[in-house]
Amino acid sequence: MLYTELLRLWDEAVKAVDARDWQGALSKLNQITEPTSRTLFLTASAHLALGQLEPAIQALDQTIAKDERLAVGFFQRAGTLIMASRLEEALNDCISAQKHMRGNVVIDYRQLGLRYKLYSWQVLYNAAAVHSRLNQLDKARDILLSASQEKGGGRRGQNVEVALHSISKGEVLPVLLVPEGEVFRPRKQDVEQLGQRDFLGKPMVISSMIPNDDFGGFEPLRTNKPGYYEPKVDRVQESRYMRLRTPYMSQATGQLTVPGGAIVFIFSDADRDGLATVIHDGQKGLVPMTLLDPVDVNKSKGRKNYKSIPSGIPLPPGLKPPTRPQSQLCHKEPPQEMPDREASPPFYASASATNLPTTSTPPPRCPSTVDSPTELTEDPLANRTILYQMVALYDYAAEGPEDLEFSEGDTIDILSEVNEEWLEGHCAGNIGIFPSLFAYREGEAPQPSIG
Repeated sequence: MLYTELLRLWDEAVKAVDARDWQGALSKLNQITEPTSRTLFLTASAHLALGQLEPAIQALDQTIAKDERLAVGFFQRAGTLIMASRLEEALNDCISAQKHMRGNVVIDYRQLGLRYKLYSWQVLYNAAAVHSRLNQLDKARDILLSASQEKGGGRRGQNVEVALHSISKGEVLPVLLVPEGEVFRPRKQDVEQLGQRDFLGKPMVISSMIPNDDFGGFEPLRTNKPGYYEPKVDRVQESRYMRLRTPYMSQATGQLTVPGGAIVFIFSDADRDGLATVIHDGQKGLVPMTLLDPVDVNKSKGRKNYKSIPSGIPLPPGLKPPTRPQSQLCHKEPPQEMPDREASPPFYASASATNLPTTSTPPPRCPSTVDSPTELTEDPLANRTILYQMVALYDYAAEGPEDLEFSEGDTIDILSEVNEEWLEGHCAGNIGIFPSLFAYREGEAPQPSIG
């Protein structure tokens, strides 16, 4: 089967899943003669949505046969087997899922097309759910206590606390599964290549409308000039930029603290108190007019000290536009898999489960690379102070190497406040910056989304 045909059917099946047309999705998937582990996982998800447990288990059997190290496949099959009351098989799948986590606290499958993060505590939770159905409440409680010690994010604390309460009342635990509709998707770039593309284009012939003009030919290339806007001001005088001769510290409400030599944008002339309204670093406020000197940014754009202008000041054509805040963190190195000798193994019924180490993903480091796979790494929060904690309101995907990626419900340790809109935080062993509107402090009402 041609890969382009597989890609087309896969994409059509995903669109059917998004429309909650499960039968339509299965119809497209059944036309794939050489399915992959990811399309088989999609097939199992469609059967689960229809409540067809046995076909879903069969599809997951084929998924794992195609990829024997797919931890999320074992996790999904364990949950399905629990629902089918095949408890011993489900427990074995929990052990296999923990094994193929390879000591990681979390595995993000986004690069493979699945918008889902599998946490180690979720695997332990399903193992406890098996023991609760076998009426082995003590073992279930021990596993949940082990899960509560796991590092990581998601909704671990809330789920484990509720589960421990249910075990104390002798109730069975509900099953955790990959959310309905979250399936492996083909890459957007590959799907875009399926359509026919005109690489040559169509030429446009222009003839002059001026009488007695014999010009004819192709339309010439036009140079595009960059355009930046400047704020609207109340006065008639042209907008202008000025520079502070000396630093100025805010002395009253509405005034700005501006370093010496900083470029500011003048909004209005000085009032009767000698204060002018300016913009600096995205903030609007007052500074003394006597400290300001005129500056021509266009003539100064060749100097080195004008390569960057504080964000929030609109610039004329020819200079770089304002940029997002830059993180002060070091470059992150790829995570190294290392055993944590102090971590306790997960508690399972079988003997083989006690040999599975539970480790955390080592944090990014600045100094040197790892010499051997057994070398321990330093704590990313060493010599750092946690100001307070926040809870993620939404998923945030990193847009640069300095960003901190997290999911809705994750707990974030706040290390510093970059400015009014960006914070530096720690989550799941990583440190980076993120927009403050994506999280809220516990005890405070979350801010509603805008737009």
